[in-house]
Amino acid sequence: MTAAEPMDPTPHPAPSGSPSGGMGEPGSDGRFGDFGGRFVPEALVPACLELEEAFRRSWADPAFRSELDALLRNYAGRPSPLTEASNLSERLGVRVLLKRDELNHTGSHKINNVLGQALLTRRMGKRRLVAETGAGQHGVATATAAALFGFDCVVYMGEVDVERQALNVFRMNLLGTEVRPVASGSRTLKDAVNEAMRDWVSSVETTHFCLGSVMGPHPYPWMVRELQRVIGDEAIGQCRALLDGGVPDVVVACVGGGSNAAGIFSGFVDTGARLVGVQPEGGAAIGRGLPGVVHGSASMLLQDEHGQVSEAHSVSAGLDYPGVGPEHAHLSAVGRVEYPSVTDDEVLDAFGLLARTEGIIPALEPAHALAWVVREAGRSIPSGSSVVVNLCGRGDKDVAQVAALLAQRPPSP
Repeated sequence: MTAAEPMDPTPHPAPSGSPSGGMGEPGSDGRFGDFGGRFVPEALVPACLELEEAFRRSWADPAFRSELDALLRNYAGRPSPLTEASNLSERLGVRVLLKRDELNHTGSHKINNVLGQALLTRRMGKRRLVAETGAGQHGVATATAAALFGFDCVVYMGEVDVERQALNVFRMNLLGTEVRPVASGSRTLKDAVNEAMRDWVSSVETTHFCLGSVMGPHPYPWMVRELQRVIGDEAIGQCRALLDGGVPDVVVACVGGGSNAAGIFSGFVDTGARLVGVQPEGGAAIGRGLPGVVHGSASMLLQDEHGQVSEAHSVSAGLDYPGVGPEHAHLSAVGRVEYPSVTDDEVLDAFGLLARTEGIIPALEPAHALAWVVREAGRSIPSGSSVVVNLCGRGDKDVAQVAALLAQRPPSP
């Protein structure tokens, strides 16, 4: 396991240029309040600075934005629809709207971020990508972009996840990417990130680390959120067309590292909508964690009494992570976003419920968000409320695992 580095105890203000709890640019030190920053080996500091400069320059360049928008529209299939889940709504007594990012090319929201980072890689003159993956969706998206752009690509994946996400491993191989199993630690996402960062350190002159979530050293948490902002921008526009006043009562997304949640929350953070990021019970870094530093940034982490990073558990490989993106830690600290958790059993029930009521099989990751809505409908979500759920991935990758888990369940009385 990895030791969590101590956090700098110096208080830091909220990001400049944004209201308290808002999602603006981080401070000059890359922090969102007390969280974030850049905690990396000296050899990686120039790479992080190069990436920040390249992203700032590109994000301000209309030609870059136009090329990315065209890729998102014509290759990834954006905009994703906002679907009225009428049958589920009738059952729960609340109006459920599904933001359908599982309909994107490759089956999740991950393609939004990866296409932007692939364009940056080309602008920086690099020809090789390394990435980490848990559920395999970010790995598949990275492998897809590598094939499209003609890059060499290596994806690191924990051995546990290689086994439970065999379909996505085959997809990555089919796309021409090498998948390297990671046997250290818990053999899941945390360990895959460790190995990808080690590769980046040794090959930084030719390689870009295509990090998949809003974690890691600055500028990654900010950059990935900005590349996922398209979800929130689309969703709030679609809500204006569907809802009187245009703002739902509640916006819900699952949170591991938290890129899909950061993307959709960015569209609603300055409205009156209640924002809820749902964590797995076995990986609830916000609530059960302590401040610390891992994978290059300060955030909330699951730790033992000796400061060692504890192993997380989730039925979903994509949420099997002991930390959380630093901006989520900040949004929790200032009280703008709630971060409850749900159990694996609640997730499996929600997975099946959406399939039976709407004919949509979700990934296990967004099934966490659905599980919370099912539990709280008529309780903390008043009857008649409007609820947007970010359906950030589809469940093709999970059906064999879910079938095996359900077969192990005792029969209902």
